[in-house]
Amino acid sequence: MPPAQELTIGDLSARSGVPPSALRFYERQGLISSRRTSGNQRRYDRTTLRRIAFIRASQRVGIPLAQVGEVLGFLPEGQPPTKEFWMRASECWQEALDERIDQLQRMRDRFTSCIGCGCLSFQECALVNPDDTLGERGPGAHLLDARGPRTN
Repeated sequence: MPPAQELTIGDLSARSGVPPSALRFYERQGLISSRRTSGNQRRYDRTTLRRIAFIRASQRVGIPLAQVGEVLGFLPEGQPPTKEFWMRASECWQEALDERIDQLQRMRDRFTSCIGCGCLSFQECALVNPDDTLGERGPGAHLLDARGPRTN
């Protein structure tokens, strides 16, 4: 027996591992779509499984859903992401992912000696933040900001 061309939300959830509530959220955000039966039940095309795989993989590497949606907007309706599509998306996000990795490494390196300035290292803080000059920038851990210290 050939597989069904359409899936219920329960089937889609079971096959993708994504809770129905998240699937409804993805639909409200325009990331996936369904048709409604005469009984107002959702029916998803089988290609939606690949879209969900793309969404989840993108989220795992830290791509915001808004950006995922922008990229999925290039796919024709009902078309699953292809290998070429995944490669193009990866190329588009390469620079942003590299910057995120750099930010996380800077945060890790700063975190070992300074909590931000909040302050757990009073001895070192006298050198890095004399007279609590970072306090003038307002609340928060300015030295742990992933973009580096802010300038006024």
